[in-house]
Amino acid sequence: MDALGRHIIVEFYECSAEKINDVHHIEKSMIRAAELAGATIINSTFHHFSPFGVSGVIVIEESHLAIHTWPEYRFASLDLFTCGDSIDPWVSFDYLEKEFGAVHSSSIELQRGQPHLLEHIALDAPAVRDTASTPKRPVKYNRNIWFTERDNNIALSLRHKGDPLFKKQSKYQRVEIIDTIAYGKALILDGMVMTTEKDEFVYHEMIAHVPLLSHHRPERVLIIGGGDGGGAREVLKHETVKQVDLVEIDEMVIDACKRYLPKLATSLSHPNLSLYVEDGIEYMKKCPDNTYDVILIDSTDPVGPAEGLFTSEFYKNVHRCLKEEGIMVAQSESPHFNTNVFCEIYHCYGDIFGYENVHPYLVYIPTYPSGMWSFSLCSKNLFHPIKDLDMDRTKHFASQNHLRYYNPEIHTAAFMLPTFVKNLLYKKNDFLLKQHAPSQ
Repeated sequence: MDALGRHIIVEFYECSAEKINDVHHIEKSMIRAAELAGATIINSTFHHFSPFGVSGVIVIEESHLAIHTWPEYRFASLDLFTCGDSIDPWVSFDYLEKEFGAVHSSSIELQRGQPHLLEHIALDAPAVRDTASTPKRPVKYNRNIWFTERDNNIALSLRHKGDPLFKKQSKYQRVEIIDTIAYGKALILDGMVMTTEKDEFVYHEMIAHVPLLSHHRPERVLIIGGGDGGGAREVLKHETVKQVDLVEIDEMVIDACKRYLPKLATSLSHPNLSLYVEDGIEYMKKCPDNTYDVILIDSTDPVGPAEGLFTSEFYKNVHRCLKEEGIMVAQSESPHFNTNVFCEIYHCYGDIFGYENVHPYLVYIPTYPSGMWSFSLCSKNLFHPIKDLDMDRTKHFASQNHLRYYNPEIHTAAFMLPTFVKNLLYKKNDFLLKQHAPSQ
């Protein structure tokens, strides 16, 4: 024996960027590399970081295989450490070089634990059962695969079951559905969590029922975005609603959710729903005046295909297309996470609808950055979402439909903004603070 262990430090250059940003491909490749080398796998833990990069390790009885990737540089760094004469880490090296599409590489092998520098000492082995009569237990292999949504300051990690249920690049964005351990199936767009089976009811109940129960008799509703179907599902619980028009730009989102998130997407085939696969911005431009009682803007963050949904021009068209007693609700980002957008969009609404008609409200969604998220209710008249609310109607609706988050008390409490949020919104409009802030 030349050494206790063999340690290869590897750098792969000009790899396939797609392959080394795919946590599922990397995990499978690393597992196979360990198996080909003759190693016994104990545990695998891998994290994908949004938007780029994977870190992971295969723990083997004979030590470990570790990796970190930089897809934006087509570069991967590996650490292949094996112990014992029967395990050859160079077998793993050869396999992984091909799997990741590396054009060239550099590597160095270190001898770890050289015998001439070691002194063997006698240790008392712990008491164990008679090895002759007790068969050796097979090693249990544990698998840990993580999706991580992060920016420069915070991150959310969700452990999932490994292979994605769905993963494709559409014309507009990367669409993924993974099966998480704690939150069930999750829809992820361009590396951002949109919804999960466990907490989706919070978002969808609050985007739909707050405006529809605020309106005295909503009959025609427009949803921009919302291709998962959750918002439409909640809207269609209202007996007064005769027509829902849903405009989703990305047909791939619709198809993926119909297949893998059917409890959300079931409403997409409802007879009172018309589905339009087109750009919501263009739809609003050609929409006739005074068409809808309620408009819901169920958009992603202001990047990619949703970027144009955060502009003054778009919301002027929304205002135009609402009936005189119409109400709009839009998701308006997080006061903690997207502070600038949260403030800017509030002033955009105020300039168009009038600040006295803009009412931000808060919800709490565990899988969204910071947990605290906001919607904004805007009306074309002087309607107040608390003072003018029919509490008996609201209570009956929530009870009859077995809602899990929304109730009359939540409706009222959601508009009670923390002081720091009030200060963010009203610092440019101090004179409106007393008029606009809901009464406690």
